[in-house]
Amino acid sequence: MTAWQPTAYDPDDFANRRHIGPSPSEMEEMLRAVGAPSLDALIDETVPPSIRQDAPLSWAPLTERELLGRMREVAGRNRVMTSLIGQGYHGTFTPPAIQRNILENPAWYTAYTPYQPEIAQGRLEALLNFQTVVADLTGLPVANASLLDEATAAAEAMTMAERSAKSKARAFFVADDLHPQIKAVIRTRAEPLAIEVIEGPAEALDPSRVFGAIFQYPGTFGHARDLSADIARLHEAQALAVVATDLLALTLLKEPGAMGADIAVGSAQRFGVPMGYGGPHAAFLSCRDALKRSMPGRIVGVSVDSRGNRAYRLALQTREQHIRREKATSNVCTAQALLAVMASMYAVFHGPKGLRAIAERVHLQTQRLSRALRAAGAKVSPEHFFDTLTVEVGVGQAGILAAARAEGLNLRRIGTDRVGISLDETTDENVLLRVLRAFGIDAAAPHRGMPAIPENLLRSSDYLTHPVFHMNRAESEMMRYMRRLSDRDLALDRAMIPLGSCTMKLNAAAEMMPLTWPEFAHLHPFAPRDQAQGYHEAIEDLSRKLCEITGYEAFSMQPNSGAQGEYAGLLTIRAYHRANGDHDRTVCLIPVSAHGTNPASAQMAGMEVVVTKTAPNGDIDLDDFRAKAEAAGPRLAACMITYPSTHGVFEDTLREVCQITHQHGGQVYLDGANMNALVGLVKPGEVGADVSHLNLHKTFAIPHGGGGPGMGPIGVKAHLAPHLPSDPQTGEAGAVSAAPYGSASILLISWAYCLLMGGAGLAQATKVAILNANYVAARLRGAYPILFAGNRGRVAHECILDTRPFAAHGVTVDDIAKRLIDNGFHAPTMSWPVAGTLMVEPTESEPKAEIDRFLAALLAIREEIRAIENGDQKAEESPLRRAPHTVEDLVADWDRPYTREQGCFPPGAFRVDKYWPPVGRVDNAYGDRNLVCTCPPVEEYAQAAE
Repeated sequence: MTAWQPTAYDPDDFANRRHIGPSPSEMEEMLRAVGAPSLDALIDETVPPSIRQDAPLSWAPLTERELLGRMREVAGRNRVMTSLIGQGYHGTFTPPAIQRNILENPAWYTAYTPYQPEIAQGRLEALLNFQTVVADLTGLPVANASLLDEATAAAEAMTMAERSAKSKARAFFVADDLHPQIKAVIRTRAEPLAIEVIEGPAEALDPSRVFGAIFQYPGTFGHARDLSADIARLHEAQALAVVATDLLALTLLKEPGAMGADIAVGSAQRFGVPMGYGGPHAAFLSCRDALKRSMPGRIVGVSVDSRGNRAYRLALQTREQHIRREKATSNVCTAQALLAVMASMYAVFHGPKGLRAIAERVHLQTQRLSRALRAAGAKVSPEHFFDTLTVEVGVGQAGILAAARAEGLNLRRIGTDRVGISLDETTDENVLLRVLRAFGIDAAAPHRGMPAIPENLLRSSDYLTHPVFHMNRAESEMMRYMRRLSDRDLALDRAMIPLGSCTMKLNAAAEMMPLTWPEFAHLHPFAPRDQAQGYHEAIEDLSRKLCEITGYEAFSMQPNSGAQGEYAGLLTIRAYHRANGDHDRTVCLIPVSAHGTNPASAQMAGMEVVVTKTAPNGDIDLDDFRAKAEAAGPRLAACMITYPSTHGVFEDTLREVCQITHQHGGQVYLDGANMNALVGLVKPGEVGADVSHLNLHKTFAIPHGGGGPGMGPIGVKAHLAPHLPSDPQTGEAGAVSAAPYGSASILLISWAYCLLMGGAGLAQATKVAILNANYVAARLRGAYPILFAGNRGRVAHECILDTRPFAAHGVTVDDIAKRLIDNGFHAPTMSWPVAGTLMVEPTESEPKAEIDRFLAALLAIREEIRAIENGDQKAEESPLRRAPHTVEDLVADWDRPYTREQGCFPPGAFRVDKYWPPVGRVDNAYGDRNLVCTCPPVEEYAQAAE
């Protein structure tokens, strides 16, 4: 009888059984294909021994069950109170249909930025809806597909005004009733660009001194007033007007466009997106038509496909900063797409009447509260308001705030003698009674009275007239609409997304679940710290773990995108030099191989970009780097390098580049975009780097969300720690985001990821990411040239396929990308960092079967190219040029010189679960020539139906 042997399989080993895709036996097969005896041997051949860390990462992993228990404990240390602080953040109710079908649905949260429009028609339509909501409510015809937060949007509007205004002034006016966090971020952005910020009451504005001005509408203390006269005065001086506003208020109030505003900004948070202790939330920016080509961020536009059918796409993409590099006007590429989709669905869910009804309820509750306070003798302002009151309380401020807390309320402390109260859609009778008790008033608020909005401020124009905002409100209809849109997209829940530099890895369900727990979702970012002890425990432990991973001594969690992390890191370096009296250190060396956003970030930080060369193998050209560092001498501020390089290689030059930079007094900024190849193997802070940002939405498992959310915290060596971003609540320069911890709620995902993986699991994930990339390179090497490799022929966690030789036969990189759609795949990163190439990153989360399916697709495409090379088929008549193939193509008359089977069901494509793109190849040029970026009019739908 055979003795019983216990299995070695551990179902609770999250790292190796859930997160890492290939099984141990699959890894052995892949290692044979790669030609390495073991995983550790492959890593030794790939990663230079001179930079390897000595000690392993220290903490043990949790199981999923243990993680959720730990999260429950931590959540319990947060105290969720009714926050009436306002200041741009409000209580809101997320319709459960949207919470479950959008926010908690991997079809929406695992999608990538819609650069391949044919496989992103669903989220592009949802984002077009968002742009329409913003354009309609602000009364300005062009809106973008969201920005990071309201303060960032305001700062972008300032620089947009500077570029666009005819005034030659170098100052920007900030109204004194702007939210403090917006003032802070504007001041931060203005200082390196030598823009003077003038603050004061609107009546003190001297238009001749400024190129633009920003007003809050309604103001931070509640004032709702007509800005038309101020805006007219600005226009007379050839300056531009920016209005920071509130979308819900604009369902009742006269819209900024009707006052003559040039640009409007704000946050869509109160459209169903929880506060989350600061984010993520979709900010918006809209403008006059004449300014649209100066607008930052992404714009969804309407175009046509190869059959002339309507198709959506990102318009005017040549404005993107990774293309324009140091000529870019901003580094902002990350949007908040998932949250913009939520906000747009909230508008679809409620429609214009529902939104107005919510706004009326909020306003009339505020008016009732105002009457009750005034009746009791309180000094209440303003006379005209939407949802916010300011009460003069003198020396009684502390007592009233304490009484409010005893009632479970957070009110806003204003100065030393005032209290602010902002009501929202969740405010009910019970909240009003508690507020009044906090003021010592033991009476009910009076019944509904007349609105406190003067007639000249009431909105008279229509909004949200498009049919999508007038759907049947039945939940079945909403659910089907959201499902139809998600079915048009290709996200990680359908297939591997092998994007180089973007690390589209598993976003585990257990990591995502706590986000929507009330204890995390409903905290105001400016709530007292003692109410957010759970958040601070999580943030502090995540910081400790990131310090151990990177070798840095301190982290700032404030930057809420990778690009913003780059900017914050450079500002930290700049502040360090200035504190040392080195005001002339302004030169930033950036190799051609660095990440594409780096030059734009340096330009925003007031630095002079000097580009250094790369050697033929993709490494930094050390001779050129050394020469340019010597030329800069005492003017050298920093260098920006990406490691492993953007070419997907571990260079041997890292320590030397750091030494050269330090020798001339500069600081080393190491871009953390490729940290997925370093965690557990290399610590940037130990090999010479001074500061890095980490893309938590890449390496640390925050989902991409169709183009955001993201987080880009920065780690620094100890000497830079005093110069990290400051608290935005102060209103003073130094903050880079609106909230102290950026999009705090999604930090929980990365913390959960670290806890589940443990130190050893994180290191193993890095090793398998490198294995998967080398497996792809080994299998494709005979079919596609691999553009760069290390000294031993190994790539890092990504590899570049050189498709440029095929151009001689009429086959473009676009053709290959679109053909991959027929195979059921998102294309790798196209034409970056080298034009005409594909950069592939399989990540550690993809199992061998999915990678093999992808390889089968690429090898079949190579045979189709070979048929063109051999003269058996013309490029323009091939399935490559006709790709992607739609169901309409399948059922239409077939007059193509290849079979339906070859066209529609190529190798790698699923037969039963085949992904069908909803549109054919989109005409990009048509969309840019005929820019339409709001929902097309009803007549066009009728014409399309005919």
